[in-house]
Amino acid sequence: MEAYKREFIEFMIESDVLTFGDFTAKSGRKTPYFVNTGCYRTGAQAARLGRFYAEAIQARAGDSYDVLFGPAYKGIPLVVAASIALHERHGRDVAYCFNRKEAKDHGEGGTMVGHKLSDGERVLFVEDVTTAGTSIRETVPVLRAAADVKLAGLIVSVDRMERGQGARNALPALGDEFSMPTFAIVTIEEIIEHLHGREVGGRVVLDDAMLERVRAYRAEYGGQP
Repeated sequence: MEAYKREFIEFMIESDVLTFGDFTAKSGRKTPYFVNTGCYRTGAQAARLGRFYAEAIQARAGDSYDVLFGPAYKGIPLVVAASIALHERHGRDVAYCFNRKEAKDHGEGGTMVGHKLSDGERVLFVEDVTTAGTSIRETVPVLRAAADVKLAGLIVSVDRMERGQGARNALPALGDEFSMPTFAIVTIEEIIEHLHGREVGGRVVLDDAMLERVRAYRAEYGGQP
């Protein structure tokens, strides 16, 4: 596993973004682990988070995109942080944009903020976690109303590797639906591999008992490739 992935997993634990226990996901499923990017709350955390996204984008997307897009609301700070890190760490000054939930009826108007999209531009989505794919389905029409863009892909922080609307893993299924590549900084299997029995911040968050619960959840809700 690449070093940045190991560092990202521990960063999520230290930031209280990745937690283990008893939770109810947005889907209604009872899950033993939860990823909440809303728990990032400092400038230092935002800077580090952007660097992890940038590393994964460089490794997986290369130069296959022209613009980064962050779906409102959680995608907004993510796309800004990622674009800053791509410039500072990788010398790429990449344009970014995001949408408003409600159209602005004064000034320049519209639903888009930031870079003005042009026909033919390749847009890479920057998201936190997706299972249902709701934000992507809501914002693809917004992008296509702005310009005749091409969907270059979707990056999320964690691939839970569980099924969405069908039997398949939600992330690649969403990619097939929109004919675009999808990838994550880390997957749940990589999280398990790195965290099981390991101390992070002086404690083991994934001991044998919790591992059994995660495995049971994965057996019930895990998606097909």
